[in-house]
Amino acid sequence: MKLISRNDLFDNALKLFDDSIFNNNNIMKSDIYEKDNNYVIEIDVPGLNKEDITIDYDDGYLTISAVKEENKEENNNYIRKERYYGEYKRSFYIGNIDETNIKANYNNGTLNITFPKEEISKDTKKQIEID
Repeated sequence: MKLISRNDLFDNALKLFDDSIFNNNNIMKSDIYEKDNNYVIEIDVPGLNKEDITIDYDDGYLTISAVKEENKEENNNYIRKERYYGEYKRSFYIGNIDETNIKANYNNGTLNITFPKEEISKDTKKQIEID
């Protein structure tokens, strides 16, 4: 009869979990929907504080960035570490809108960003009069 050490048994049990569910592809999952005359983006950012999140609007792109710092003061002897630390970033093209109409709030790990549907027309084609 072959004996299995406790460490091997524990490691094999942990391998039953699919590592893909713990990678950073599950970070900042988003839903986008219409409400009244606005678009709303709901983004899951659990475990972050409002101060860890920045929202930038530049040339029609809305970029959401967040940084989660690892607590390095802990002296734990980890067997497995599945929490992701680092920088997250998502960008959405929302068109040319008045950036003062972009509103955001953060509540219970969900970031809601609301902006108007209507774009500001940017005339790129201009007719030159001949003298």
